[in-house]
Amino acid sequence: MRPFIYWGTISILAILHLQAVLNLLPIAIPVYVTAILVLGTSYLLNRKMLLHIDSLSTKVNGLLFVMQGMLLIMNIFGETSWTNVVPFGLFLSIEGIRLLLSQKMFYLSKSVRDYEEQREQFNETYRVVRSERHDFLKHISSLHYLLENHQSEEARDYLGQLVEGYEETNLSIKGERGVVAGVLHQMYRRAKSSGIEVVYDIDIPLSSLPLSDKEIVTLAGNLLSNSIDACEEWQAANGRQATLTLQFYKRSGLFLMICENDSPAIPTDVLDQLFESYGNTTKGEGHEGLGTKLIFDIVAKHNGYLDFVHKSQKFTVKIKIPAVV
Repeated sequence: MRPFIYWGTISILAILHLQAVLNLLPIAIPVYVTAILVLGTSYLLNRKMLLHIDSLSTKVNGLLFVMQGMLLIMNIFGETSWTNVVPFGLFLSIEGIRLLLSQKMFYLSKSVRDYEEQREQFNETYRVVRSERHDFLKHISSLHYLLENHQSEEARDYLGQLVEGYEETNLSIKGERGVVAGVLHQMYRRAKSSGIEVVYDIDIPLSSLPLSDKEIVTLAGNLLSNSIDACEEWQAANGRQATLTLQFYKRSGLFLMICENDSPAIPTDVLDQLFESYGNTTKGEGHEGLGTKLIFDIVAKHNGYLDFVHKSQKFTVKIKIPAVV
């Protein structure tokens, strides 16, 4: 169901319901006043709320609308008294149930998608490690052959290529639990495939954070994904290679995570509320701005601190989380 169809239908029903209640007042309230009140409320809710009505099937949405319509008939054609408030209250209750169910269904579906994505990332990382281990003796044999034949320069170049390939995997998996290693490795490969220079300066494993694996994956995954998106946009606009740096270390009882990337300009109104509410995004249509709010919620849940700055085409996010379980 498209948002404008939902808001249009629910606004008409609300206007008729509310007008039936207001008709009980000793003074006459014009219907246009009721319409302005309802439409104004709908507009504000549409700006503030992130709706997931599509998470419910057309049949479920239709059934709820039919129930609300039946309540409207009771309200309009029933005996005029203060009992008319009851159908209006039931109308609002049904709408609350719709919004709650749609939100639950959306996050349930998202959890399933996230699980599938994490499983794929883990499997891909495992496949890469197995592949590298499988070929390791072959590489040693090749180096041995080159050295035996006094081809030291060729051996040095070959070893340099090997180290570069192994370093990519090692940066992501050293000391990390499976799903965390998976998301780090997948983001590293995605950035590299886009021509972005990636630096993981990780003192201790991200898995050391006093968070669940799911929260670490959500935190790091959204942080890196947003940074890569910004780098890709910056590269397209400037024609130069962008840089993304992720630092993680522990100091004085605090875990510190710093993510810095090249970034195009961000509108001030988006920047001001970037991590505070849903729906703030620089990616255009098709993106809901969920990632930044999820990052903020996880940090806040663990009594952490989040700060960010955008200056000279650089976007930096600093996260501090107490080292307390």
